[in-house]
Amino acid sequence: MFEQIKHNMETIAGVAIYPILSLLIFFLFFVGLGLWVFSYKKEKIEEMSQIPLNDNPSL
Repeated sequence: MFEQIKHNMETIAGVAIYPILSLLIFFLFFVGLGLWVFSYKKEKIEEMSQIPLNDNPSL
């Protein structure tokens, strides 16, 4: 079964661009996520970490 899929994929012109694009999209996503995490304000992280400990949740 894999041989049939492999044969069909080899006959499509320009199919090699899809793995490159998917790798680029995922790489950019995780780099962007890392930048967002490291640039997040420490005060906001501390505030959010105290939410489970609050006795009076504000809804």
